[in-house]
This record gives sequence, C-alpha cells and structure tokens, in this order.
Amino acid sequence: MDLLCNAYSTASDDDDQPEPERPIVPPPSKRPRPDHNRSHTEPLDQLRPNPDPYPPTEAPIPGRYISKRERAVLGSVPRVPDPTPPPDPVATTPVIGSILDSNLPHEILSSLRRQKKGQAGLGQISERLSVTLSGHSKAINVVQWSTNNAHLLASAGMDHTICIWNVWSRDQKKVRVLNYHNAAVKDVKWSTQGLSILSCGYDCSSRLIDVERGLETQVFKEDQVVGVVKFHPNNYNLFLSGGSKGFLRLWDIRVGKVVKEYFRGPSPILDVEFTIDAKQFISSSDISIGNISENSIIIWDISRQVPLSNQVYVEAYTCPCIRHHPFDSYFVAQSNANYIAIFSSRPPFKLDKYKRYESHGVSGFPIKCNFSSDGDKLVSGSSDGCIYFYNSRSTNLIKKIKAYEQPCTDVAFHPTMPNAVASCSWSGDVSVFE
Repeated sequence: MDLLCNAYSTASDDDDQPEPERPIVPPPSKRPRPDHNRSHTEPLDQLRPNPDPYPPTEAPIPGRYISKRERAVLGSVPRVPDPTPPPDPVATTPVIGSILDSNLPHEILSSLRRQKKGQAGLGQISERLSVTLSGHSKAINVVQWSTNNAHLLASAGMDHTICIWNVWSRDQKKVRVLNYHNAAVKDVKWSTQGLSILSCGYDCSSRLIDVERGLETQVFKEDQVVGVVKFHPNNYNLFLSGGSKGFLRLWDIRVGKVVKEYFRGPSPILDVEFTIDAKQFISSSDISIGNISENSIIIWDISRQVPLSNQVYVEAYTCPCIRHHPFDSYFVAQSNANYIAIFSSRPPFKLDKYKRYESHGVSGFPIKCNFSSDGDKLVSGSSDGCIYFYNSRSTNLIKKIKAYEQPCTDVAFHPTMPNAVASCSWSGDVSVFE
C-alpha cells in the first residue's frame, strides 16, 4: 500500500507545511473604476495600462483543487500557438551499417549467387556455430531471413526493437535498429516486394517499415494486442493479423483498411498460416482461457469468412506455432504437450495418430518450428536450449545441437543455403549455424 501511495502521490503531498492560501481571481468588471486617490507623482510607466490584454496566469499547483471561477477565467484566456511546432514523429532510423552484399566474404557471396540461379546444394545439416549476433536486451520472439536479400536477417524481441542483421558482413553486422513500437514486438515478416518488413506487437498495432530508408511507412491500429502477422502468399498488398481478443483481420495495404474479418471466440490468436493454394488459412488459439479445446486449431475459408473445420485438434493443449509443408498437403502444429502434431490440409483435416515429431520440449514457451525450403527437414527450438532437426517424412530425429542455456524460441532455415539456420533464445541471443 505504501508503494501505491508513493506512486500516485503528488509532490505537494510530501510537504508537512500547510497548503498555501489559494488565490481567488475575481471576474473582470465591465468598466474599470478610476482611482482618484492615486498620487500624481508616480512615474508615467506605472500609470500606463498593461499592454498585454491576457496577462500570464500562474501555473496551478499539481493536485490541488481548481474552483469553477478559476476554470472559467483560465478558459477565457486564448492559447497562443507555439511558434516552434514539434518535429515530425516519423524520423529516419540512424544507419548503423550497410545492408548491401558488397562486403560479404567471397565464398558466401558466390554461394548465395549460385543458389539464386537454381543450383541447389545437398541438404546438409548445420554442424557448427558460425556467427553470434548480440543486440537485444530481452527475450527474442522471432527470426526470419529475407528471401529477396538472403544475406539479411530480421529479429524482434521483448525489448521493443527490431534488429536487421547483415549476417556475414566483414564490418558492422547490426545494420538497422528499428524502434517504432512502444511495447514488445511479437512478430516480424519480410515483404516479397522491396526491402520492407511488417511487424506487430503489444502496442496494438502492425507497422510497415522501409528497411532501406529506415522509415515507418504505414501503421495499422487495432483494439487488441497483435500477436502474429502473415503476408498473403499470392498478393503482397494483403496481410493477415491475429490478436488477443480472437479477431483475425485481412488488411489491404493500399487503402490501409480491413477488408475481411474472422471471429470464432475471444481466445487469443497464437499463429496463422496459409495453405498452398491460399484459399484457406489455419489459425491457432489459446484455449486456456475458454477451455474449449475444439477451437484450438481452425481452418478458415478466406473468401466466405467461415470456418471449414474447428474439431481438428481436440486435446487440451495450445499450439504456439503452425507451419504448412512447402509442397505436400499437410501442416504441423507445435503442441505444448512437447511434440509436433501432423494434420492433413485436405477435408476433413484429420490428425495423423501414428506419426509425430517428439524429442524436444515446449514447456509453455512460444517455441516455433520451420520446414526447410526443399521440405525434407523440419527444425524446432526447444525449452532445453537445443535445436532439433527431424526428417519431415519419417519424423525421425536427425541431429540435436546445444545452442543456449535458456530456451531456444525460434529456428529458421536459410532460403537458399540449406546448411545454414538462424536461431534465437529467451536470453536475447541470435546465432547462425552452418
């Protein structure tokens, strides 16, 4: 109670002295009364009226009562506009380093260019720690590679910041620090059009940021904490957002408005994923609030805005991550039961009861998983700080790498170099393994 009193008390509450006498400002009279007793020997300056018709009033003491008469007098005084208006809140983020690939090692640059031409290498497994990136002060929620500029990596965390990394640069690796969110950042996605990212977080907004110029170009405000965003795979002008009140909204960047809305219940949305044909999407909800396990995973029809199935996963566990296979007709869900479940993406969207990926742990953390670009492997973080590599078809564990002392929250395969993965931890570290 003392802490609350100290937090909400004003500066005048700490003084033991009696409260000073409140000045009462009388209302202005219609006609000033002449003073006949004034001495004629006074200086001329004192006899002149005040040239300022609105004399400055004394600032009220914080926390004290202001009478109706005082409020009326203060309200009658017009406010003079500030001659120096405040600066534009949208400002260029200081450029820390270069986002170009001109300063990459020759072997990395040649490998990236070779993969862009379609000369894919063998699906090797990451063996060693290649790069350590330090820049976040709190837990990191997500990492994602840029598909158009594969030497760039984005990370977002609980410290309200988004970092852009030029991973293999010989100079400065942290090239942008984007501080446009005023609360924790939950998700970040690269746009397929230009050097832009889309982010969302606890400040109830999604933000489109031009990475090259360091400018925030658009803000999409909501009435809920936004936990996940996802670009439409066939139209970069559309993106899907999911929030804490259970609303899923399809936004059009060109007009900055919601074009479709989906709602099943007040359970917070944990993740969303589009199917291959982009005619449906899958949502995962936190069922711990409503205790309705049938709404844990829902498949939605995008155009009709109706759920196609809501009894996909009936176990009483939340699924913090949903990922669709890049080619085959199935998707996986990271379950808090410490395994990854497999579902068909065709009606009736059945759960595979005979196969699952289970060696890692979740333990209530927002642990994510991802497929490799060729679809042969599935990688997952873990609450024990390790990275787990699975064969996507047989579900067998291929390799386990100890990465952190605290939980590994996200792992992402490089889009063109199959032997490279980026990971992040609950302690605020970003690592790249090759």
